[in-house]
Amino acid sequence: MSELKNDRFLRALLREPVDVTPVWMMRQAGRYLPEYKATRAQAGDFMSLCKNPELACEVTLQPLERYDLDAAILFSDILTIPDAMGLGLYFEAGEGPRFKKVLRTEADVAALPVPKAASDLDYVMNAVKTIRSALNGRVPLIGFSGSPWTLATYMVEGGSSKDFRHIKEMMYATPDVMHALLHKLALSVTDYLNEQIRSGAQAVQIFDTWGGVLSPEMYKTFSLAYMEQIVKGLIREHEGRRIPVILFTKNGGQWLEVMAKTGADALGLDWTTHIDDARRRVGQQVALQGNMDPSVLYASPARIRAEVADILQRYGSGTGHVFNLGHGIHQFVNPEHAGVFVDAVHELSAQYHTS
Repeated sequence: MSELKNDRFLRALLREPVDVTPVWMMRQAGRYLPEYKATRAQAGDFMSLCKNPELACEVTLQPLERYDLDAAILFSDILTIPDAMGLGLYFEAGEGPRFKKVLRTEADVAALPVPKAASDLDYVMNAVKTIRSALNGRVPLIGFSGSPWTLATYMVEGGSSKDFRHIKEMMYATPDVMHALLHKLALSVTDYLNEQIRSGAQAVQIFDTWGGVLSPEMYKTFSLAYMEQIVKGLIREHEGRRIPVILFTKNGGQWLEVMAKTGADALGLDWTTHIDDARRRVGQQVALQGNMDPSVLYASPARIRAEVADILQRYGSGTGHVFNLGHGIHQFVNPEHAGVFVDAVHELSAQYHTS
């Protein structure tokens, strides 16, 4: 593998000194870019794009051609594991992901296979290898997965949900069934992320998109406990480097202290928690990633720069901060505004990294 030319992202996650604050964007390869939309049209549909290693590589690299980003993230979807379990993932126009089969009973969960990532999800691993080779050491490659709880919500609800009726009914009425499902998913996610690491991912992120819909005790029992199990089962050294792990629970700012005890190297923050407060609470234990509201990118360049400056000032001096949006970039953002954001992070953060 090529020597890494820009490792500030990995260094910041491990709270090592950096020259400027590294930055990347969740969903940085996505629908706000006209070149992405052209490649997706060439693929035919979203999953065909995900399952074509060359096209997945192409869209992964597109934002790096536009912006001075410090990391690339694998182009894929969090629902690849449920799809490999035979639930039949498809995308409904205007409604997002859907499954042909849903899980509602103990028998449904018992019949669910645990896929082998190397064979059942080989298209993802082929994409990781292709992207890592094409990067040629330019920046690190991030692998990712959904959290067991988040994957379970889609599998039980059959798609997106506003009230999480079925998953919460399973959790409260038949907790043993819920735990059996989450156990299978934790095994699957651990294997999936480890195979991504073996294939070339240099850091991994666990997306717990729906952990924030739980009460504190239910979050610890049905989401955090399984993410901690995964963290403990991950490969942490590969190719002579530590593999950093990022946990991101959307709307999870109230649980940072317990998240920091999982063994993860960094915690992702959405925009509902001030980063100075987060650093005060957990900053000596873990790095922090975040946390600008993606909607700020609709504002003027001057307003974007002011928001970046405020977050940098709140975090303060020293390392351990990876700048990101608090969630994925919106599809209607002007691509030039994303460039203003990335450049502002590098330009305005240098003052916080002087020795």
